[in-house]
Order: sequence, then C-alpha cells, then structure tokens
Amino acid sequence: MLLITQNARLRKKLQNVIWMLLLQISLIFGQELNRPLRVLIDPGHGGMDSGAVGVTGIQEKEVVLNLALALQHLNATLGHPLDLFFTRSSDTLISLSDRSKLARSLQADVFLSLHCNHSDNPKARGVEVYVYDKPNSNTEPATWLAFQIQEDFYKKLGFKSRGVKFDNFQVLRETSGLMPSLLLELGFMSNRDENMYFLLTEFLSSVAILILECLLKNLDCY
Repeated sequence: MLLITQNARLRKKLQNVIWMLLLQISLIFGQELNRPLRVLIDPGHGGMDSGAVGVTGIQEKEVVLNLALALQHLNATLGHPLDLFFTRSSDTLISLSDRSKLARSLQADVFLSLHCNHSDNPKARGVEVYVYDKPNSNTEPATWLAFQIQEDFYKKLGFKSRGVKFDNFQVLRETSGLMPSLLLELGFMSNRDENMYFLLTEFLSSVAILILECLLKNLDCY
C-alpha cells in the first residue's frame, strides 16, 4: 500500500513537470532551424547483457530502451524536430564497435549513449554525464551540452548532480572525434528511490522531453 501511495505521488509530481517542459519546447519551436539536428541515441546493453539490475528487479537494458522509445514517440508526436536514429530499438545486443560505426556512417551531429548507474552504497544517487577524456575539436561543445543536461536534471527533475566527468569509454573514444559525444548515467539502479522513478512511464516521458529540449535549445553549440 505504501508503494502504491508513493508511486501516485511521484506520478502527480512528474505530470506537472511534463506540462512545464512541453510548454518550454513549444517556445523553442518558434525559432527557425536550418535543418533537423541528426542525433544517434544509443540505449546501452541489450540482449544477454542486462546491465545493472535494480533493487526492484528491473534491468538497466530495459530502462534505457524504454527511454529511447519514449524519445522516438515524443519526436514523432512533435513533428520530428530532431532527425533521430537508434543503435537498437529492441532487446538485442549490439557490439560497441558497431554502435560507433553507425554513428560514423550516419554522420550524426550528436551521439548520446544512455545508461543507469549502480553502486554498493544503496544511498548513492544522482546523474552523471561523461565526455571523452582526450581533448579534440568536439570537446568544448560536448562539455557544454553535458553541463546543460546536468543542470536541467537538477533544476527540472530534482536529481542530484554528480558532475560532468571525463573517461575513455569505447563509444566516446570512437565517436568524439567526429561529433559531440556523451554518455549519460541516468541515476542509480541500486538506490530504491531512483529505482522507483525508473518504473514510471511519466519519468521516462519527462526525461525524454528534457533531453529533446536540451538538444534543441543548444543547437548553436554545434
């Protein structure tokens, strides 16, 4: 009964956030865009690779795929303001090198890899955004976009910001030389509160709106 009550409260809170974010996106659509931004969304893991498993039993591969599908639906509903592509649209395992090859072959403007975090500390929480750790011509726009996503998660969804970080993840290493590339850790599967968010379609919708809005309003970075 307590879980049902908590979920109802979360849904009500997220529904209010969704309306506010949609209003902000409607204002952005008033701007003239030369062409749709081509974005490759990379839902991590898949198939036999479940990724992290949450305290409620939900798997990372499910959360990030559901978010990717929410992004796809939102983009179509709004008339395709972004030219969206996906490294996977079902529960299949795509190699890291094939994900990078797709980004290169599409000549994407932005590469965004979606993940969820995990920790032995059940109190660990918050959002992290990673940028490739070797400087190149796309480091500045990638870092700028990473900070904007961090800020939006904190201000609009109330998620703790764990900072923009730099690492040598393969998908970042193999794509960042050609486009701004980010790896987003949405929150912690090992944190019960954040895990409850992952179970709600309203949360996925609000994150999809946040990401789409953030990309659109930062077009001049690319």
